[in-house]
Amino acid sequence: MKELGLGLFIIGLLSLFLPFLGLKFILLAWIDQWGTTVAWLIRGGVTLLGLVLYLTYRNRD
Repeated sequence: MKELGLGLFIIGLLSLFLPFLGLKFILLAWIDQWGTTVAWLIRGGVTLLGLVLYLTYRNRD
């Protein structure tokens, strides 16, 4: 679960910062079809979910 959280967090961060550089993250490019606000909410949600999963399961080895 820790690895899944870290993966989601990294994907979320990439999807948050790449649009400022004029690029799109191919895995989450389809969410732009729902509008700008919804796309940013999904990007933020993926990032937050990844961070929560990582922090919750980081010491359970």
